[in-house]
Amino acid sequence: MITTLLIPSQTSGDRWSENLGHRPGTRRCAIGCKRSGDANYVSAVPRFTPLTFAPVDPDTASTRWFCVRGTKVLVNDRRDFDGEAHFLGMLDDILCFAEDVADHAAEEAMFTDLRALFGALDEVEWSVAGRAVQIVEWSRTHRFCGRCGNETRHNELDRSMKCPSCGLLAFPRLAPAIITLITRNNGEEALLARGANFPVPMYSALAGFVEPGESLEEAVAREVYEEVGVHIRDIAYHSSQPWPFPHSLMLGFTAEWDSGEIVIDETEIMDAQWYRKDSLPMIPPGISIARKLIDRWLAEP
Repeated sequence: MITTLLIPSQTSGDRWSENLGHRPGTRRCAIGCKRSGDANYVSAVPRFTPLTFAPVDPDTASTRWFCVRGTKVLVNDRRDFDGEAHFLGMLDDILCFAEDVADHAAEEAMFTDLRALFGALDEVEWSVAGRAVQIVEWSRTHRFCGRCGNETRHNELDRSMKCPSCGLLAFPRLAPAIITLITRNNGEEALLARGANFPVPMYSALAGFVEPGESLEEAVAREVYEEVGVHIRDIAYHSSQPWPFPHSLMLGFTAEWDSGEIVIDETEIMDAQWYRKDSLPMIPPGISIARKLIDRWLAEP
């Protein structure tokens, strides 16, 4: 099966709206999906396709608006506010936009915290809402050049803020962070920790940000040793998850304990213990990649 998607061409030209980011020149891009019986079968095109520029006129297509007030969100099928708009991409055949809503433009009670939206929206729509929050916050916080201080402008070629004076480009910020579930004794036990800043007695996998100049595997080993003092082996990638609190990309790993006793870093960890599957403490909700790592371990024989 071949699916055809309209995407922006590389030619410049007038746009219907600078805020909506549309270019009238488009080209057709065939996305090949082989049939399930083929050797190189690829599953269906994802429901959401991130794009920088709208491929069709918003006035002629269905739209969905993710209105962002502070870090809270209101999802609408129409544009109710007069804030700065950012095109996010296509959700099936629906154009998705983020809108930056000023505090005075709407009551806070109309909007919902992003975490609380999980479950109210399906997982794909929730990730689009997270994308909206991140794009709006990026635009808010990059209005001036970090090199020379002049006011920036939205770049017409890509999603960046460009300084007209010195040419510096500022792209949306993304902070990669690793999260790791460590097991031992042939998977009978997993190491779970309670963060020092957790408001409830919840235990999770170990996590931390990737430092400049290190690989993901190096970050996993370093963070584990820094937080709980053990050495690990057999580090394996599991999955990833956008985490818009405020702009992280969580990269999930599993690892086997190699040596060492638990010695916690009390500035980051309140407690850490080895737990068996039949004696778990409170663990994270389904919204998080930490829960997916734990659930996979629980499902193993």
